[in-house]
Amino acid sequence: MKIKHVVLSKSSTGFYFDDQKAIKSGKVTQDGFFYEGKPQTEGFTSVRQKGEAISVQLVLENGVVGYGDCAAVQYSGAGGRDPLFLADDYMDFIKEHVTPFLIGKDVSTFKELALEVDKLHVNGKRVHSAIRYGITQAILSATANLHHLTMAEVIRKEYNITDQLYEPIDIFSQSGDDRYKAADQMIISRASVLPHALINNVETKLGYNGEILKDYAKWLVNRIKTKKVDKDYNPIIQFDVYGTIGEAFNLDINKIVDYLIEIEEIVKPLELRIEGPVDTGEKQSTMEALRDIRVELEKRNSKVLIVADEWCNTLEDIKMFADNKAGHILQIKTPDLGGITNTVEAILYCNKLGIGSYVGGTCNETNISAETTTNVALACKAMQVLAKPGMGVDEGLMIIKNEMNRVIAIANARTKW
Repeated sequence: MKIKHVVLSKSSTGFYFDDQKAIKSGKVTQDGFFYEGKPQTEGFTSVRQKGEAISVQLVLENGVVGYGDCAAVQYSGAGGRDPLFLADDYMDFIKEHVTPFLIGKDVSTFKELALEVDKLHVNGKRVHSAIRYGITQAILSATANLHHLTMAEVIRKEYNITDQLYEPIDIFSQSGDDRYKAADQMIISRASVLPHALINNVETKLGYNGEILKDYAKWLVNRIKTKKVDKDYNPIIQFDVYGTIGEAFNLDINKIVDYLIEIEEIVKPLELRIEGPVDTGEKQSTMEALRDIRVELEKRNSKVLIVADEWCNTLEDIKMFADNKAGHILQIKTPDLGGITNTVEAILYCNKLGIGSYVGGTCNETNISAETTTNVALACKAMQVLAKPGMGVDEGLMIIKNEMNRVIAIANARTKW
């Protein structure tokens, strides 16, 4: 069955684009939900600006439609990523260069065409990751709708994943700056991994000696202990620190590990994960630092798990980090990988090497991209998936959990029919 029409429309995302470089520089201030100061990353006209996406609808010969959203991460242009993705900048580009390629293509299967899209180059340059992300979502959706299957079932069939039992995956809820109120929402909802906490500035959020995060960790553990309604509720604690620990301790591995073990003692008996403890501003040295932190933690018999994020953007990056065991868990930041075939391969590669596969992404996605990547995570048995889009907690958790439960219910039921 072939693609007859490609229909594009502008869409809104669940959050905003933020200039990470400007925020981490300490030269901007927060005024409510605004950042005051000059942007430092190319393409940004303000430090925080509205999130945008381009929705793609692939209309097949028989009228079946496949849906996908071209979306990019909150911190676009940072950590080696593709530049800021604005709808007005790329709508005509897709119409001129991508639509003609898609018309007449067969979507009876997903993988072959999706791989072609992910390799698309225009004028010698690879197509923006957000475009490859959205188009391949739409192809997967079209193939699934054509065959009356879930997207997860299509993935399993085409990648020869033989274990047909679908099981729930831990969902990581993210708080944004409202880390106290958000934590309450997560506890009420029994989020399995929390709270994110957005520790992206040493002075205001970590503390020059890490004291601010330590105080928050103490508050959080006490809050869980005193407010949980289920005695069996023992969530995993995961803080995203955006390299600030490395910055505060001058990339001294021993001092960083000393500090991580202090946080570990605070949150015990809950499991602790630290995302992005260091960011050197460059891929190779960031990878090496994460590797060395992992080695030192294990040498000291610590149970802290390190999650790699910045500079671990593409499928090739993920394989490099996994091969070097640069952390215990790798975030597969789905929009950065481009075609979702790369997300599939990244999960399977991590699983093969015994590295945790965290299907992440960004608050700056849409419900369509979130539901699609949930299907991919389920199909490939990822370790963890991000609650997205948005920073409101409840909305992202609802979208991911509901899609997960729907897919598990219908796919498992279908094996019995």
